Amino acid sequence: MFWSRKSVKSDNAKATAASGSAQPTDGGATGPRLISTNKGLVAHNLGKSFKKRPVLKDVSVSVQRGEAVGLLGPNGAGKTTSFYIITGLIAADRGTISLDGRDITMMPMYQRARMGIGYLPQEASIFRGMTVEQNIMAVLEVVEDDRLKREQSLEDLLAEFAIEHLRRTPALALSGGERRRCEIARALAAHPNFVLLDEPL
Repeated sequence: MFWSRKSVKSDNAKATAASGSAQPTDGGATGPRLISTNKGLVAHNLGKSFKKRPVLKDVSVSVQRGEAVGLLGPNGAGKTTSFYIITGLIAADRGTISLDGRDITMMPMYQRARMGIGYLPQEASIFRGMTVEQNIMAVLEVVEDDRLKREQSLEDLLAEFAIEHLRRTPALALSGGERRRCEIARALAAHPNFVLLDEPL
């Protein structure tokens, strides 16, 4: 799922998404079509192979600020690989990625993160040796210098995800749903413009 503070088409995954919903598609006779815009997060004709085995073919994505877009497809369709490429975790064999009209295809992951692209992986990413409060504050201390603003942001996030009562609970003691809410809150603590959520629920 792509989330932003403001459509997906894949010939390989046979999935398309727009404003929160997705329906199967074969891409049409002329291949995937992309919304004509230079704003937002745009990936165009991404392709990737592993050991000569095609995993992605002509995947195009356009996400504007304020949209929540879902990407649907069966296991092995390439959804996670698409996220890896867009966030810069792995490189595409072909295709381009741009953010607000700026080409970021060759940028490393940390630079994309600084530009406002966040990512929440499918696997557990919480710091298990810390409490819920410490997990979120670990990110806030990196992005916010003002102590009072950090504390207010922490309170806001705890309240937004209904985990105030868990603030001093060790991460190891959380249920699956509680852990996921903590991870999403921590991802938003970095104030990203776009967040890619892999299996968010």
